[in-house]
Amino acid sequence: MKLPEFKPSYDVAIIGAGVAGLTAAALLGKAGLKVCVLEKEPHPGGYLAGFRRKDFRFDTAIHWLNQCDEQGLVNQAFRILGDDFPHAKPQKRIRRFLGEGYDYLLTDNPDELKRQWQAEFPQDTAGIERFFKDARRIAKAFREFSDVFRTEESMHLLERLLSKHKLGKFALAFLPFIRYSGEKGLKKGLARYFTDEKFSKIFASDSELLSCLIPVAWAYNKDFQLPPVGGGQMIPEWLEHVARQHQVDIAYQSRVDEVRVAHNTCTGVHFVCQKKEYQIQSNYVIAACDIELLYEKLLAPGLVPQKLKDKLRKAELYSSSVTLNIALDCCPSALGFDEEFIQIAGKPSYHTDTTSHTAEDAEISILAPSLRDPSLAPKGNGTLTIYMPAEMHFMNGWHTHLDDNGNPERGAAYNALKEKLASDLIDRVAAWVAPNLREHILFYEVATPVTHWRYTGNRNGSIMGAKPGRANMMNGIAHYQSPVKHLFIGGHWAELGGGVPIAVKAATNAALLVLQQLRPQQAKSLARYMDRKMDVAQLKAVPGWLPSPNNWQPEPTPAIKTEERLKAKLKAEGAQGDTSQK
Repeated sequence: MKLPEFKPSYDVAIIGAGVAGLTAAALLGKAGLKVCVLEKEPHPGGYLAGFRRKDFRFDTAIHWLNQCDEQGLVNQAFRILGDDFPHAKPQKRIRRFLGEGYDYLLTDNPDELKRQWQAEFPQDTAGIERFFKDARRIAKAFREFSDVFRTEESMHLLERLLSKHKLGKFALAFLPFIRYSGEKGLKKGLARYFTDEKFSKIFASDSELLSCLIPVAWAYNKDFQLPPVGGGQMIPEWLEHVARQHQVDIAYQSRVDEVRVAHNTCTGVHFVCQKKEYQIQSNYVIAACDIELLYEKLLAPGLVPQKLKDKLRKAELYSSSVTLNIALDCCPSALGFDEEFIQIAGKPSYHTDTTSHTAEDAEISILAPSLRDPSLAPKGNGTLTIYMPAEMHFMNGWHTHLDDNGNPERGAAYNALKEKLASDLIDRVAAWVAPNLREHILFYEVATPVTHWRYTGNRNGSIMGAKPGRANMMNGIAHYQSPVKHLFIGGHWAELGGGVPIAVKAATNAALLVLQQLRPQQAKSLARYMDRKMDVAQLKAVPGWLPSPNNWQPEPTPAIKTEERLKAKLKAEGAQGDTSQK
């Protein structure tokens, strides 16, 4: 592979080519800045990268999308970059609750489920009505989520006061439910609405009352979307294309090992690209990577206060997962699957100790990505993805041993544990949904928290980052400005929560903070646009913003390429046959 050519200096260096890093790069490139993106993997995307096996494309990271409709925060940001971005599709069948003695479906019309429950549990009619009414209140708050797009770190005093008012209005919808968390808190919260014990089973996999209400709220807003055609990895592929069109340098297999600092001000980065060392100067650095990696390994000791490091170590994170991707010899619909996310509840005590539970008693979730998007699998075939929440320290670190650098070494015991879990997960899905599942499996791939950690660098293989919640809010876990000047956090650690909307929000705000220093005119227009005081046409008319290329041609999936080659071959053979007959 040809070594990339680097400029001696850049306006901005970005660590990480996930959705956040690429969004920030594309925005800053569009503003005319010199930008370099460094990614340790050989491809873009982070958790959205997915992978290919044979002619199957596995879309590994997305259960569903939010804020990707016409009014959503994600589309609001992407419209700045162009009109050719990959569009998500509305999802109608959303979540199937499956367990002992029940099977319920949440759709984009939640009142259907409400009426079903009221008919089945007449003694809880009034409570069920209150449950869905509270979900509608939360739905109204989420409709105003885009109004809190901009971080307070980019605002002057008056703007901050107005922002706090907006945030307060947004938070009011959630405050009555925050205290109902943990096993006891959830039980007490559900008792506000239901007397029948079956509801404790339906929501057994949830750790707090809000996680029961929020999916219903999103459903009321019709804010569930399916990934675009080609899978979730179309999003980073488009972002990479736009960034390169704006002359952004993107280097893969480039592992940053030091952020250079002088007089407490960031001056650039040192990294290794394809075994060759490089050092580049940059006026600013955006770290769209794991914050522990940044603060513990990439910065010199003493630059980050120990108190902040201690808080970050104690932050409540989303768990990691075991992810089982299966290639089928048939369409998933033939086995009883549809577009919805199937959740098979775990034991009620699951959340008290996630380190010891196995595939037999944990919550598991099932998706049929190729049913949502047939282009992901060869014609007549299909894919399934099964998730199980898991922790890095399960089974003594997944039967791994730490090497001299403290990294887990995988061996026979690790592989055997993976295979055992995969087999157990297949058996459980077969028992609940598809009795003949094993007969239709062509092959499968298993990822563990160790896998997720290896490919993303996220602490403990966390699938998103820091959870929203009182403890993380009180400790100031989410932040953009690091203790080092000109070094900004631009990935999922900059905000609480996770997923594509949070990555895009964090990236846009990090880019705004840089532009406020280097391109004030563009920064002002971006801030006004984020505050919905300016439309996208007005923003693009501001001098300094480069024209959007709008020339992206998505690469066909492996299955589509093979099908097109076969058609071309048959057409050519047919033409030769016609010639010989003549």
